[in-house]
Amino acid sequence: MKRWSLEVTFEESRAHLGIETQRQWSDRAIERSTPLLFGLYSLVALFGQVEHPDGQFPVAQAAWYRKQTATFHDVLAVVRRDLWGQETFPTSPTDPGVVLVPRSTLERLSLVVCS
Repeated sequence: MKRWSLEVTFEESRAHLGIETQRQWSDRAIERSTPLLFGLYSLVALFGQVEHPDGQFPVAQAAWYRKQTATFHDVLAVVRRDLWGQETFPTSPTDPGVVLVPRSTLERLSLVVCS
């Protein structure tokens, strides 16, 4: 049982970080990118811990698989929503070509896209 959560974590890190699908041409490029990918994984975990210090992450459920605890996918979704919800992509009040999206719509979209 203890091994299962670890294997799920590695499976999701491969799926989200592309560890097994590297397309570099040289061994040196792979040696550089793999540690960076694991560093990215670590940063996501740390950012997630800042967002939910109690460890109680919202857990995305699928119809065919019920999870009891959060996985890397859930933590990544929380971090993405937080980053996208900040003033990272401000809109210009002087540009008539920019459409302002209500916050409630943006939150619903980020829930769908980040989960």
